[in-house]
Amino acid sequence: MQIFKKTNMLTDLEFHYCPGCTHGIIHRLIAECIEELGQGDHCIGVAPVGCAVLAYDYFNCDMQEAPHGRAPALATGIKRVRPDALVFTYQGDGDLASIGAAEIVHAAARGELFTTIFVNNAIYGMTGGQMAPTTLIGQAASTSPFGRDPLTHGRPINMAEMLAVLDGVAFIERVSVFDVKAIKHAKKAIQKAFTFQIEKKGFTMIEILSTCPTNWRMHPLDAIKWAEEKMTAQFPLGIMKEVV
Repeated sequence: MQIFKKTNMLTDLEFHYCPGCTHGIIHRLIAECIEELGQGDHCIGVAPVGCAVLAYDYFNCDMQEAPHGRAPALATGIKRVRPDALVFTYQGDGDLASIGAAEIVHAAARGELFTTIFVNNAIYGMTGGQMAPTTLIGQAASTSPFGRDPLTHGRPINMAEMLAVLDGVAFIERVSVFDVKAIKHAKKAIQKAFTFQIEKKGFTMIEILSTCPTNWRMHPLDAIKWAEEKMTAQFPLGIMKEVV
């Protein structure tokens, strides 16, 4: 009896991610949704600058590489030239909420018909563990070794809530991948976002709370526990906007 079959939308290359990182789980969920929706032959992804910079090696569909933070601009051009394509961006919190903040805000405001997968691990991963716009109050980073101080560094930015007020947005949900139940729910959210895009309802984004054991300097299991307790307090799970 066949129990599991790897999706055809992922290549056979081994992921380069650190032990305990959940990028691999998120990649698989996206790939499974693309295949199950029958979009494999006309799907185009946009890879970020960040830990997932090599995502084009893993997804078995057309992929483009964007300059840091500019994935929404690139996706906008792709979707307008290829309105029949399923287009998604894959972005971390440093990429999307910092250098790319203006890009994502204006793409959402225009109601661009692509889907953003926003991976939030509350820190810059690839570049050395610096404080990100989503770093929690008190959370240590290489540029805030004594913890984020709101008086000095400001407060975390809740991107999902901020974008949800824009008229061009059709669907935004924040999910996690910290356990089996959460992973199953995250897949349903991604599939819904893709479906909304296919139905041309407007801009869609799924924010996925993730872990970074390496830069958090934690054991992977401790990182999951910390994220469940701390991250969800600042970034509550749930649907921020859904246009029926």
